[in-house]
Amino acid sequence: MSAMLSEKYLEEMKTFAGTLADAAREIVAGYHALPRTEIEIKADGSPVTVADKECERRLREMIRKAFPSHGIIGEEFGNENADAEFVWSLDPVDGTKSFISRVPLYGILFGLLHEGKPCLGVIDQPVTRERIVGDGKTAELNGRRVRVAETPAVEQALLLTTDLIDCEEHHPHENWNALLHRARLFRTWGDCCGYMMVAAGRADLMADPVLSPWDLYPLLPILEGAGAKVSDWRGNDALGATSVLAANPRLHDEALKILLS
Repeated sequence: MSAMLSEKYLEEMKTFAGTLADAAREIVAGYHALPRTEIEIKADGSPVTVADKECERRLREMIRKAFPSHGIIGEEFGNENADAEFVWSLDPVDGTKSFISRVPLYGILFGLLHEGKPCLGVIDQPVTRERIVGDGKTAELNGRRVRVAETPAVEQALLLTTDLIDCEEHHPHENWNALLHRARLFRTWGDCCGYMMVAAGRADLMADPVLSPWDLYPLLPILEGAGAKVSDWRGNDALGATSVLAANPRLHDEALKILLS
């Protein structure tokens, strides 16, 4: 495989990603239907469930079998061959707190990096049965091309975040409250669900103060494919960021000015 990622290979990866998403959806939807799910608390205080672990195990097995030279970065079971030309980033249940509450605002989040740069992203919501796939140039929701909304100003925007406490703890000096109160509407429809909504034009602005690599990598090809501008809360390049601000370019720049004012 050359350093150049061919369109043919990318299409092959999209097809395989659909197979991965189908398998993951079956696992997670099955656990969603149960009245309770066993929960463990990780060292960082975040919850993990048997659904997270079973889903990631299955995805890893499928990737190893189909593409043994590919690497894997996963939330639950660490890294394998992470310096490979192609590396999969896996977050089997993004939004575990919503999942254990049986609120369907969570998703299966995974993507592919080529030579360290995200080239493919997938968000699958197993309950609503919506799936968005992006490659940095386009984004498709259940096979239909989508774009970010052209909302021109924060005062007209639906602003989303995942967790208000995170906003206060991780960026206490940013002017978050000013942004929140300027927005037309504000909701904590967060995790990967919020990014799907922004990419699909259903919401206007997503601002998350803290993200892990497996959260971030799949999102970039989706958001950029839908025409969003993405940066961290300081305006720096999103790749490698630990916070994210995403919207159409004009709205993004206005929101960033408010955060930095």
